[in-house]
Amino acid sequence: MLRDRDSMLRKLHELRSEHRDLDTVIERLVSEPTDQLHLQRLKKRKLLLKDEISWIESRLIPDNIA
Repeated sequence: MLRDRDSMLRKLHELRSEHRDLDTVIERLVSEPTDQLHLQRLKKRKLLLKDEISWIESRLIPDNIA
């Protein structure tokens, strides 16, 4: 269980880092003329990362409501 938690925390860190990097790239690309398809793909990847981050966080944080 501890190994799973450690690996999930590492993965979470990697995903958050990639999400931040994408955010920076997207902000820069939005401010200048660019390939809209490329920009759309980056935004989609960022949303997928956000979903994966949320999923991992939900596994790491116990549900106290139940």
